[in-house]
Amino acid sequence: MTEQNTENNEVVVITGGSRGIGRELALRLAAHGDRLVLNYKKNGEMAERTLAEVRAAGGDGITVQADIETVEGIEKLFDTVAASYPTITGFVSNAAASAFKPVDGIKALHFERGFNMNVRPLVLGAERAAAMMPHGGRILAVTSYGSQRAFPTYALLGAAKAAEEAFVRYMAVEYGPRAITVNAVNGGLIDTDSLDFFYNRVPGMAPVQSVIDKIPLRRPGKAADMAAAMEFLLSANAGYITGQVLNVDGGITVVAPPYWADTSSPLRDAVLPADSAVTMPTYGADEDSGEVPRS
Repeated sequence: MTEQNTENNEVVVITGGSRGIGRELALRLAAHGDRLVLNYKKNGEMAERTLAEVRAAGGDGITVQADIETVEGIEKLFDTVAASYPTITGFVSNAAASAFKPVDGIKALHFERGFNMNVRPLVLGAERAAAMMPHGGRILAVTSYGSQRAFPTYALLGAAKAAEEAFVRYMAVEYGPRAITVNAVNGGLIDTDSLDFFYNRVPGMAPVQSVIDKIPLRRPGKAADMAAAMEFLLSANAGYITGQVLNVDGGITVVAPPYWADTSSPLRDAVLPADSAVTMPTYGADEDSGEVPRS
């Protein structure tokens, strides 16, 4: 997705590319004729279905089973990529997983796995990806608004995402002379398996609607909202943007208590429409999942 690639030869590696945001991005890029490398951990059938959709949309690619929580898995992913595509133009660090616990409940194993699953794949993956971008390229991290705001049980993942955003800035500086841009897309409440797990399976968690009511756009985001922003940052149109974090959050990170949703008449009436005047979206996960989503 760089200015130098003008012959429709883009190759983009997406971790967690078989479902959710990764799948949505893959289908958008496929419409441009791109070739996608779809990484997955366990569900090969789902990955193959997504690859079939990519091909139907006009793209091509391969699927790669690799557990990127491990160093060996990261190496396996890029060794497999190199065997099919000597050069690439994009790397998207999208897969994520974490334990959701109060700080006092975080054990050494949770800490180690949380950072190994979220931070290390970005850093080591970017190193391998940059070495395969002789004509420049795009590196993109997917983060979340827990990197900027503190809320219950999210400390481990939020800290990992904040670390990813710090690495984005450092990598942008160091890879810039090689015509490689590095950015992050920071999602708010995005209607995916992860949101379903966090609000519906963490015991005692606040109702998701209580948070949606406080989002200025008054709805959760969709995987398509994230993918559209990511598609832009991977494109030639974003060639002079690097080291940045783009929030895709419906405005949730710009509000603070007291919230408009907690006011009453007449103040509430000045900004928020009557309940009968607006149709609120129904919250629901995109896909069924039986475990903590990690793609």
